[in-house]
Amino acid sequence: MEPEVVVAGAGPVGLMLACELRRQGVGVVLVERTTEPANDNRAQALHGRTIPVLDRRGLLPRFRAAERELNGGGSGGTESHRKRPLPRGHFAGITGLLPSAPDPDPDVPPVVFVPQWVTTRLLTEHAAELGVVLHRGSEITAVEQDADGVTVAVSGGTAPARLRARYLIGCDGARSVVRRSAGIDFAGTGATLSTLAAEVHLDDPADLPVGWHRTQHGCTVISPHPEGGHSRVVVIDFSGPDADREAPVTLTELEERIAGVLGRKVAMSDLKNAQRYGDAARLADRYRVGRVFLAGDAAHIHYPVGGQGLNIGLQDAVNLAWKLAADLRGWAPDGLLDTYHTERYPVADSVLTHTRAQVALLAPGPRIDALRTLFTDLIGLADVSRYLSEKMSAADVRYDMGEAEPHPLTGRFAPSLRLATEQGERRLADLLAGGRPLLLDLSGRAATAAVAARWADRVDVHAATCPAEPALGSLLIRPDSYVAWACAPGDAPDQVERGLEAALRRWFGAPDHQ
Repeated sequence: MEPEVVVAGAGPVGLMLACELRRQGVGVVLVERTTEPANDNRAQALHGRTIPVLDRRGLLPRFRAAERELNGGGSGGTESHRKRPLPRGHFAGITGLLPSAPDPDPDVPPVVFVPQWVTTRLLTEHAAELGVVLHRGSEITAVEQDADGVTVAVSGGTAPARLRARYLIGCDGARSVVRRSAGIDFAGTGATLSTLAAEVHLDDPADLPVGWHRTQHGCTVISPHPEGGHSRVVVIDFSGPDADREAPVTLTELEERIAGVLGRKVAMSDLKNAQRYGDAARLADRYRVGRVFLAGDAAHIHYPVGGQGLNIGLQDAVNLAWKLAADLRGWAPDGLLDTYHTERYPVADSVLTHTRAQVALLAPGPRIDALRTLFTDLIGLADVSRYLSEKMSAADVRYDMGEAEPHPLTGRFAPSLRLATEQGERRLADLLAGGRPLLLDLSGRAATAAVAARWADRVDVHAATCPAEPALGSLLIRPDSYVAWACAPGDAPDQVERGLEAALRRWFGAPDHQ
């Protein structure tokens, strides 16, 4: 049978997309050119909106278990999480940022420290559970689309030489074949620096600067293993990009780069998982051309400072998947697929801006020293810290839901809520686990539920109360956890019914029974 969607690239973003589509019952085939998952550890943590999304798909316990395993075991349970202080973030290595909006749910930490290869492994396992077909060692060589679908030519591996699907999604990285085949421009700025990152055994980690350390010759980021295992070491050289990005990193090269920054040799051995990368920053001018879409690094790349690239790529996935599923099932309203670009492009554009700013602030030189002194003072101000934290975590994202005078929550990520229901206490995360739209009725209005009942084939309705949020009336929540419409308990009944029906039609199409 032909798949409904082909996803190019089985990194975390492609895997998340495939999982989200399968959750909606969509037939998916993943095509990956490498024969084995990459040992990619550029992203060292998941944070921001990604954590509650994983929670709302029932995946967070897997990631927390992996985090505990990497840290040598331990309970890592809810009680220990409550007792730990909130981790402080950084902007260009200037520490002091608190999480922008700590989740009120004690089961949802602000950060989960797992490297990217662990995220890939866990999502690969979940994709297999959901029945995603994954072809490894298979490379897409050509793409043709017409009014009814996309034809993909594939070379090597286990995939057939030709795949036909309704849609194709390029999650195949910065050098995306899918993007080039679709004729999408990838404008931006080239690399100006070189970064080496690796895991090594440090002979004397206590004698080294831990965390971000900037000198007049570059930067190091050293994270010693707490029990003497392999430590992560990063060194940034501002003298220019590497002539050969693909050249393997050697232990000698890493030692020389670190010595050049710190002014002394650092004894290390047993190099593994080494990488080199630059600070190129590019953004696709379109996320969609007909039946071809882009997500993750195929749509946007930037310097991996603050761990934002992987996180916004995963958010691309949850934004796009439900919209594609709606179209494939025949109930998507006109223009729904185009909202993927209009919503996600500005997010990546903003990330490119503030990661470029961070690279500039990391550079050596007395003028940058002055700027860093100023930024250090500014980060000490609560409003500035909140602003930067929201940028880093995507907590500032608010989509246009088409209302002239929206409720303060409309367009924003739905907050974590603990709800009182007839079945007992439930978490909002539990109600969203299936990946379906949700009307959460907190006001007990029969008319509200009656309006939504006409969309019962595609929208779940749950009545509850939320003692901690008495000012909330009802919330219409999209599968990606963003609020499509909301009302307050005191809003006029006719206004509530009109607003809810308009939002249901805008995002979830016409009801089966008018």
